[in-house]
Amino acid sequence: MKTLPLLAAALSGLVALGGPALAAEQTINAVTFVPAQNSFAVSFMKFVKEVNEKGKGIVHINVRGGPEVIPSGQQGDAQKSGLIDMIETPAGLYLNLVPEGEAFAASTKSPEAVRANGGWDLMQKIYAKKGNAHLLAHIDSGAGFNIFTVDKPVMTADGGIDWTKLKIRASPLYRTFFTNLGTTVIVQSQSEVYTSLERGVVNATAYPIQGFHNYGWDKFVKYRVDPSFFQTDVLISMNLKKWNSLSPEAQKILTDVSIGFEKESRADTIAETKKEGDAMIAAGQTVVTLTGKGKAEFLDKAAAASWERMEKRDPTYIPQLKKFFTQ
Repeated sequence: MKTLPLLAAALSGLVALGGPALAAEQTINAVTFVPAQNSFAVSFMKFVKEVNEKGKGIVHINVRGGPEVIPSGQQGDAQKSGLIDMIETPAGLYLNLVPEGEAFAASTKSPEAVRANGGWDLMQKIYAKKGNAHLLAHIDSGAGFNIFTVDKPVMTADGGIDWTKLKIRASPLYRTFFTNLGTTVIVQSQSEVYTSLERGVVNATAYPIQGFHNYGWDKFVKYRVDPSFFQTDVLISMNLKKWNSLSPEAQKILTDVSIGFEKESRADTIAETKKEGDAMIAAGQTVVTLTGKGKAEFLDKAAAASWERMEKRDPTYIPQLKKFFTQ
């Protein structure tokens, strides 16, 4: 019994000695916009693993979960307020804070090109000002969004589709585009889509090919419309105050990993999109391809919708962003 106080004192001494070393590793709490099994979350975890390996003893990302922790549509606000340090979330889910983020989806250039031409630096300025955020990476690019329908689309003579026949689930990102096409638009989160398809509330939805099967929507939708539109706009970003609190060494590790992971995840996304698209076709999904004038009008409306909406919300940076993000 007499040895217990001595043991406690010894342990206290060890903790005291280890305290400064442990404190040197800075922790970043993060959330992702999709459940853990989704391909976008899996991709994010690769980024996290690389940061944690290279930043051991310096910086560590602690992933708290996904939309079950903070709903995907609220993650931008949570980061701005400092409730969470880091988010992996599409720019399109917090356009209420940073409407210029839609440029990532409207972009016809790779993240690497946007970094090189000055577009990334301009976005850093905008996100700092409006979102209280520091951008780290635009990941999983190289793929677009496709429209998926329950029934075979009614084709028109010009190679397009009779869009008035669709009641389509949309995210805020492409609501304006779908409205301009003439569809009936219902804005919903991913978690609501399965039930809406099951009950006939919607008869179409839009999403990237990669990760589509994770939600079970292919039980209902049997047709995919090609070509895709926009570009996936998933960003990794941090609360600006938290970013500024990191040591220069931690910031360098995060920046270096981010730049490398942008390229890596883009290549992986292109390959995985082809693989998953082929698998869905093999499982019975039919591809309906727009042609001629119908295709041209579809792509033109997609391109115009984003820039028109950004100009209406805040035209300040639009001329510069167009130059940086489009050909």
